[in-house]
Amino acid sequence: MSAQPAESFLPHPEEWTVDDLLALPEDQGNRIELVDGLVVVSPAPTSKHQRVLQQLQFAFATVVPSAYEFLPGVNVVLNNERLLIPDLVVLNAPGVDAVYYKGSDVLLALEIHSPSTRVFDLALKRQLYGEARIPFLMFVDPNGDVPASRLLELDGEGYRDIASSAAGVLTVNRPFPMTLDLGRPR
Repeated sequence: MSAQPAESFLPHPEEWTVDDLLALPEDQGNRIELVDGLVVVSPAPTSKHQRVLQQLQFAFATVVPSAYEFLPGVNVVLNNERLLIPDLVVLNAPGVDAVYYKGSDVLLALEIHSPSTRVFDLALKRQLYGEARIPFLMFVDPNGDVPASRLLELDGEGYRDIASSAAGVLTVNRPFPMTLDLGRPR
């Protein structure tokens, strides 16, 4: 199953807005995002995906400076017609309780590829995060002997790769110094 428009089961008289989407009841199974007025629904992540997310959370807890905060699965509003839910974000507004964060609050967005979202992440989400001027983007691919990760930095109008993992280990100096070891199961 792939990420798909949800028009068929969420009737709406006109294009959806962020306010419309946020007025829906919380959904504990699907990930509901908004791209240019179109609702996109993805299935709940697999257990493998969630284990990698948990590893990332443990790793980020030891490296994210106190000037930032990391949170999994929060609403990020890019504009009135775009709301994405990255797997993990590093926010430059720590301690703020909110239903959603603005793109300008996000230092780094992280997406873990799933079979249903891989193309959506690599193509469209990459473009949308870039247009929202989110400084760093990280992709993690859990499908292999060890998860592979890539860190990208906004450069002009798009992202460029600045680091890739080797044997599950990613070491970078920006946006802050960190070494993530996804090759070691927890």
